[in-house]
Amino acid sequence: MMAHEVWTIGSILSWTQGYFTEKGIETPRLDAEVLLSHVLGKERIYLYVHFDEPLEKEELAAFRKAVAERARRVPTAYITGRREFMGLDFAVSSATLIPRPDTEILVEAAIERLGRLAENGRKPLRFADIGTGTGAIALSVLKYTSEDVAADAVDISGAALAVARENAERLGLSARVHFHEGDLLAPLGDAAYDAILSNPPYIPDAHVERLAPEVRSYEPMTALKGGADGMDFYARLVEAAPQYLRAGGFLAVEAGIGQAQKIRALAKEPWGDVEILPDLAGIERVVVLWRK
Repeated sequence: MMAHEVWTIGSILSWTQGYFTEKGIETPRLDAEVLLSHVLGKERIYLYVHFDEPLEKEELAAFRKAVAERARRVPTAYITGRREFMGLDFAVSSATLIPRPDTEILVEAAIERLGRLAENGRKPLRFADIGTGTGAIALSVLKYTSEDVAADAVDISGAALAVARENAERLGLSARVHFHEGDLLAPLGDAAYDAILSNPPYIPDAHVERLAPEVRSYEPMTALKGGADGMDFYARLVEAAPQYLRAGGFLAVEAGIGQAQKIRALAKEPWGDVEILPDLAGIERVVVLWRK
């Protein structure tokens, strides 16, 4: 960062935006603001109201460190240790996938359908979240459903589960969720659920090298790679889920581009109705399979 007589919030943001642009970072202004608000311990709106405020030496040093990390393409969420999802604040770490806006479609679909089951007299409700990572899916669903909804959340990574437990504690949801370490549905024993939710790894192995450096170099491969065609985890979930679902329950999964119809094709007996929900770009993003 160049020498400068006095760095104000406004001048440092302008400089950082230009620097990030040169480095090929997709959202240079947003990232600069998120990092500076993190360093200052303030909301982003504070930056606009205090544009002319000079930075303290310690603040400048901490911001320089964060900018250098981002320039190396470390994701902003890993630098701040935080990501907003469904209006909630989640801790993230390099052991977890960073929650994406597309996944909110899966969460909203689950909340709506669990609500419908409750209206039809199915109470209390229990669901499982497979590959929970930060816990973003399970905890968001719990936050926006009634107290008699509970969850089991599974991840193969103990380090990811530690982050999920921290998030559950901070959101006041620890009493409604149990965490299990293991592979897919295996740790759930003979439990029965009204819904099973998952954002499984779905990137075809050969496509991983084409991902943005932030994803390719820093996010956990176990949460990304889905086998030769990206369908490995879907095939396993669609086959195994019926034995864990009560009649009239559902499996809802996030899908990669071009995968929704392939998931539909996997849904033989005892699956019944299939719903496919688009994201804001019109991509078929969520598949809901109903158990007969």
